[in-house]
Formats: sequence, structure tokens, C-alpha cells
Amino acid sequence: VNSQSLLTLVCLFTLKQCGALKRKLQSPHGNPPVKRKRKLSTNTFRKGATEPDRREEGGSSQKPVPKKQLTDKQNESQKSKPFIKTSSLFKNNPDIPEIHRKEVQQVQENVFTTDSFSQLDLHPHLISTINTVLNICSMTSVQKQTIPVLLQGRDALVRSQTGSGKTLAYGIPLVQSLQGMESKIERSDGPYALVLVPTRELALQSFDTIQKLLKPFTWIVPGVLMGGEKRKSEKARLRKGINILISTPGRLVDHIKSTECIHFHRTQWLIIDEADRILDLGFEKDVAVILNALNAERETRQNVLLSATLTEGVTRLANISLNDPISISIADEIQKVPGAASQKAREASSSSNCMEQENFAVPDTLQQYVMVVPSKLRLVTLAAFILQKCKFEKHHKMIIFFSSCEQVEFYHKLLVKVLSGGSESDKPGHSSPFSESLQFLRLHGNMEQEERTEVFQEFLKSKTGILLCTDVAARGLDLPQVTWIVQYNAPASPAEYIHRIGRTARIGCRGSSLLVLAPSEAGYVSLLASHKINVSELKMEKVLASLMKDDRFKLHRPGSKKSCGKNPQEVRERATVLQTKFEKLVHSSEGNVRWAKKALQSFLCAYTTYPRNLKHIFHIKSLHLGHVAKSFGLRDAPQNLTALPAAGSKRKTKPRPKR
Repeated sequence: VNSQSLLTLVCLFTLKQCGALKRKLQSPHGNPPVKRKRKLSTNTFRKGATEPDRREEGGSSQKPVPKKQLTDKQNESQKSKPFIKTSSLFKNNPDIPEIHRKEVQQVQENVFTTDSFSQLDLHPHLISTINTVLNICSMTSVQKQTIPVLLQGRDALVRSQTGSGKTLAYGIPLVQSLQGMESKIERSDGPYALVLVPTRELALQSFDTIQKLLKPFTWIVPGVLMGGEKRKSEKARLRKGINILISTPGRLVDHIKSTECIHFHRTQWLIIDEADRILDLGFEKDVAVILNALNAERETRQNVLLSATLTEGVTRLANISLNDPISISIADEIQKVPGAASQKAREASSSSNCMEQENFAVPDTLQQYVMVVPSKLRLVTLAAFILQKCKFEKHHKMIIFFSSCEQVEFYHKLLVKVLSGGSESDKPGHSSPFSESLQFLRLHGNMEQEERTEVFQEFLKSKTGILLCTDVAARGLDLPQVTWIVQYNAPASPAEYIHRIGRTARIGCRGSSLLVLAPSEAGYVSLLASHKINVSELKMEKVLASLMKDDRFKLHRPGSKKSCGKNPQEVRERATVLQTKFEKLVHSSEGNVRWAKKALQSFLCAYTTYPRNLKHIFHIKSLHLGHVAKSFGLRDAPQNLTALPAAGSKRKTKPRPKR
């Protein structure tokens, strides 16, 4: 029975399947289907079968083209027909405000005088060295007023514009005093003079100047102490003896605490150069330690403070370190600072002096410009400006200031690769015509001392080049033939602005400066005007138009005519091509993207450190993160930025930076 039931079920199932197959083969109209002969071929199953193959195999010519094939065709058409979007770079930007500024009368200093050094009571060999070794014949104003005061043995507070010759103003009387001592100085006597400077580069530069002045007086030994050098070798030099000791404050404090052989019982001079910068960098406690060490061994000495600006901190330092000083301000007449009759009188004098010194003197040979640029266009505008000045006009030497070490590293790599053709010129047999004339260097506080010194010396000797740096190069450095100063990130104060632009137009030479501001930062111009600083506006469009001279950024269209004039649309297209090159490089690897994000983050952290009285101009909430990201070669605003402290920002003054 079981076998019969099973047979019956199998028969029913078979009949049901046959009926379903019959219905499937019937046409919708009930007519029997037409039999189609199909020739099977291996091409039918081939992944990349072409349309002719399919037609040969009996396929319909109307059959849809596979997606992969469609994509290939689109790519071919893209290559033959260029397509570029200018809206992403030039659309949705904030309006550039009109720069409303009052025409102010700038404070001018007469840098040169007709007086020669032979008119001073100096050693003949010293005068000969100044004329022949340093190639200087006449005194500057600050030298004329300062040298006689210091030769009299008086303390002095010297304020003069950057690049006016303050190093020689104290160096000449110092050498004259030491070489004329009754008992001849011996190396083993130790320091007779102590010179404090804020940065390593300025320490090297000051050492070089003093060494030249001492050429006829070989028994007087100068020396330098600074961070980054080996303490062991410095201790060995201290044991042998250094008569004129030039040092950064932090490194000297290290030796005071750890080196037994250092002493100051013969120290007769204390010179604090760039005093305001020393305090800005957080060295106030170190200076106090040094003063205590000096006073413990010898109370009487001659003290000199020099600076381009007179801040409240400098005035406070003058009160505790100077004894009945002469105040020398080249913009004003020499006046004697009142003695310590009473504490209240001193404080009143300090505050009035600070108020009087709010107006900064700038060289009359310096032309100052400001350019308002939307955040998205900052990178291409900077690149266009570099090309315009250093490639097309030639013979320019430029310094570009950034607010953090990470930005210096990032933009250095970016500009070298894109503007100098670094990636192409590295290939064998390929030389870029642009790589010869555009030489990029970098300098910041996170670099090893050996590399910092090498870069400093290279830029010092070169006739052209572009130095990307932080404020480590903003003070005191005498870099000859610098024709342009670019402040890509605005300084934290007008005083810092003065120090940055002071790297050009030095000792009567001509120079220019450019301050780059975002539309929301335009109020900074009025702030500068309130300190008697005049800036002229430079239009962004004029700078971008220089890209018309560089066919590397030309948009190649089939049958396009040769570009003529300065067509605004073509200028925008070229700017977009340049921006695309930057973005391609940044997004070529995950490492580059991380680097760009790190630089962006350091910029944002530095932006939050502007002082409270400038928050209405520089506020983090006024920045559009997506637009700012474009200036770092990023296509979109990063989503994973962490709120870390500014790693390498030079604005923060509380933590002491590397020396």
C-alpha cells in the first residue's frame, strides 16, 4: 500500500510540473512561441565582451550598454573635453569690505647722520675696524646718541626702530671700555660683559658682530651659549674663560644652576637686547634669576636695555635693573628718567612713557600694504604673489611669517612640490625652469639647532629665496637684501607687526611688506592706524592676474585661442587649476591629509590665543571651517579635529618655547 501511494504522489507531481512548463512557454496572446536558434560562444560569457561581439552573437543592437563600458566612454570624453568648476573656489565667499582708514602721519626717524666714528673718542684700531671690516663710515642716529652716553659709564634705556644699528650702539662702547682697562684682560678672568638675547639666531648674529669688532684686540675672548648645543662643550669653554658672554636667558640659567665654574665677580656690563621679546617669550623669571646671580657677586655695573618697542614689561624690567638711566628715544629728544624718589612717581613715569611710545616709528623707505582675501582663496593668492615677486619680477628675497611651526612645515612642503615642480624635477633628465629661481627655506623653533643654524646662514648669504618662518625670525636678525615681508597670519599686536616688518628696509635700504587679512579681520587696519601705521590696500585680483604669465595653470581646451589680456574668467580658471594641484597633492596619501589636518589644527589653536582686546577682530567663531580647510588643500572641513593646545604656536607666552 505504501509503495502504491508513493507512486501516485510522484505521478501527480510530474503532471503539475509539465503544466507549469507549458504555461511558461506560451506567448501572452496564446500563440505558440517562436523557436530561437542561439549559437553559444565563449564570447557570450566573457566579462569584457564588446558591442560588436554581442551583435555577432545575435544580440539586439538596442541592448543597454554595461555600466563599466559607459564609464570608460565618459572618461575618454572627459580627457578630450576639459571640465573645471570655478564656482567651488569663487562662490559663496564673504564680501570684501572697503578699507576705511584715516590718513595718519607716520612717526619717522632719521636713520643716518653725517657724523663719522672718528669724531668719537675711540681707539684708532677700533675706528679702522669699523671702516674696513664692517664697511661703515657714518653713524646712525641711535649710535650717535647712545655711544657717548655709554662711554660716560651711564645706564641707558634705548628705544629705536628695527634695523637702525642698535647692536653697534652698545658693541662699540663695550669694546672700547674693555680694551682700555688698566690691567689687561685675561681669558681666565671670566665674563666682564653679559649680553642677553631672546633667540639662538640673534645670539649667533650678535656674536659675529662682536667678534669682528674685537679683531684688533685678540686678548678679549667672546663666546656664545644657547639651547640646542652640547652642554659639555659649553662647560669646557666656560672653564677656559669667556670675557664677553652672549647667551639666551634659559641656557644661561641652566649653567648658573649646574655649572660650578661660571662666575660673575668681574662682570661690569649687563646688556639686554630685544628686551620686550625676551619678556614675551616667557623669560621674565629667568632674567630675575640672572639678576640675582649678578647682584650676589657684584652690585655695581653698567646696565643697558635695548628694544624697538617700549612695553609695560620693559618699563618694569628697567625699574629693577637700571640705575638712574638715560632714556634714549630717537623719535624724541634725550630725557633723563626720574630717579626713585618714590614708588608712585616711578609708576606714573612708567605709565606715561608707555602711553608716549604707543606710536611706532617705521623707516621712510618701507612701503606697507594690506590685502583682504577670503579664506578659500588664501593659498592660491599666496602662491600667485610668490610667483609674481620671486619668479616674474625676480631679484626678490622674501620672508613669510606663520603663526605655528606645523604651518611652516606643511606650507614649505606644499609650495616646494607645486611651485618649484619638486615632484617632477626629481625625475632623471627633467629640470623644471621654475625650480632654479624659487628656493624655499624654513625656520622655526621645533627644528634641531644644527639645521636652524644651517638654514639661517644659507638665507643670510643668498641673494634671493623665500624663507617660511615663525616669529623666531622676527626679532633683531639682520638679513641683508630682504625686499618683501609677508605676514600670512596677522601678528598678535602692533608691536609684533613692527618687529616683523623690521626685517626689511634696514639701514636705509628699500623694502615692502604685505599683511594678509580675512574679510572679518579688516578692523585690524584701523588698529594699526591708531598707532600711526599707514598701510595701502593691494587688490587680490591684481595678484591673481599674475597667474596669466604661467602656462602651467592654463586650462587647455581643444581649439582654444591664445589667451590675451587679463580675462577675469580665465584668471579664475587658472586659480582653480592651481588650487586643484594643491588639493591633489594633499589627497595623494593619507599621510599628507593627516599633515594638512595637523597644520589646520595648529592654526585654529593659535587663532584662539589672540589677546582679549583683539577678540572683536580675531574670533574663532568668525571663521568658516570649510573655507579655511581649502587654504590647507583640504576639500572638505575635517570632522575629527581634537581640541588640543597649540603645539608650536608662537603666540602662547605662558609655556616657555624651545630656546
